[in-house]
Amino acid sequence: MTATAKCQIALLILLCAASPARAGTCADEIDRTQVQLDQAIEKDAGSHGWKPESLNALRNYQPTPRSLAKTEGREGIDFTKALDSLDRARAADHIGDMTTCRRELAQARAILR
Repeated sequence: MTATAKCQIALLILLCAASPARAGTCADEIDRTQVQLDQAIEKDAGSHGWKPESLNALRNYQPTPRSLAKTEGREGIDFTKALDSLDRARAADHIGDMTTCRRELAQARAILR
């Protein structure tokens, strides 16, 4: 067996071993909740009528999901808290803490209701 073939086999083994395992994670639930949150923010955007442009808009800064959530939160709904919960859920999922991940997802979904 040539050295090139050995390197290719070793590389293939390393790539297979390094692939992330998604079984047992709540990444799919996080993604679904993120889509629901994005849709809620988008639906609420502009429903309050016209507002004056902010200084950031005048400076041509592009809006981020967090800046939209901050300005577009409806009365009684704080979209930034839902974004914070999703961030904590992602962090918990990253370290494998499924209990915290599911709790944070439940909090984000409760805000969206």
